[in-house]
Amino acid sequence: MAGGREIKTKIKSVQNTRKVTRALEMVSASKIRKAQDKMRATRPYARLMKQVVGHIAHANTDHVHPFMAERVDVKRVGYIIVSTDRGLCGGLNSQLFRRILADIRDWQGKGAEVDVVCIGQKAATFFRRLKVDMLGSVTHLGEQPELAQLIGVTKTMLDRYVDGRLDRVVLCYNDFVNTMSQRPSLAPLLPLVASESLEAKHDWDYIYEPDPHTVLDHVLTRYVESLVYQAVLENLASEHAARMVAMKAASDNATKLIGTLNLVYNKARQAAITQEISEIVGGAAAV
Repeated sequence: MAGGREIKTKIKSVQNTRKVTRALEMVSASKIRKAQDKMRATRPYARLMKQVVGHIAHANTDHVHPFMAERVDVKRVGYIIVSTDRGLCGGLNSQLFRRILADIRDWQGKGAEVDVVCIGQKAATFFRRLKVDMLGSVTHLGEQPELAQLIGVTKTMLDRYVDGRLDRVVLCYNDFVNTMSQRPSLAPLLPLVASESLEAKHDWDYIYEPDPHTVLDHVLTRYVESLVYQAVLENLASEHAARMVAMKAASDNATKLIGTLNLVYNKARQAAITQEISEIVGGAAAV
C-alpha cells in the first residue's frame, strides 16, 4: 500500500485538476447561450436564402450556373471541414473525423482524389498528417467568427469547382441538436441540385438585371458562404456544449477519485497507527 504522504500528494493533484475542470465547465456554460443566440439569429437568413435558391433551381431559365451543374463522373471531391481550435470537448472532433475518413475511403475506393480545406486548428493538425491535398486552412476564429475570415478558404473550393478541378464539394461540421447531443454532419454543398430541401414549384422565371449570369453568380456565392458560416456557428455552439458536458463528467469523476483516495489514505494511516501501537506494546513487553 502506498504511503500516506504519496496518497496526500495524489489527492492534492486531483483537487487541483478538479478546480480546472470546474472553471472550464462554468466558462463554457456562460458562453453557450451567446453561441446559441448567434446561431439561431442566422437561421432565418439561411432559410430564406434556401427558398430563393429553390425558386432559381426550379425556374425555367436558359442559363445554368456551374454551381447547379450535376457531374456524373466524379474524379475529385473537396471537403470543407469545420472543427474546434481547442480541445477538452470530449469526442466532438474525433467522431466527426471518423465520419470524414470513412467517406474519404469510399470515394478513394471509387478512384476519386480528395482535396480538403480546414476551418479550425484541430482539423488542420489532423488532416495535415494524412495523404490528402490540403489547399488551405483558417484557425483561431474566436468567439465571434466573421464571414470575412471564411471567404478565402470557401472561394478556393468554389473556384476549383467552377474550373472543373472539383466535381463535388462536401461541408463537414458538428450539427447542434441540443446541449446534450451534437451530430456529425456531412452535407453536400456543390452541386446545388434541385431537391426536396429546395422546395419551389412553378413554371416561371425571374427577370434578371443586368443579366442571369451576374445575378446568379452573386446570389449563389452568397448562399454557399452563408451555409459555411452557419456551419461554423453550429460547430461553435456544439463545442461549448460538448466541453461543458465533458468537464462536468471530469469534475464528477475527480470527486469520486478524491473520495476513494481519502478512504485509502485513512486505511493506510490506520495501519500505520496500529503498527506503531504494536511496536510500543511489544517493546514494553520485552522490558
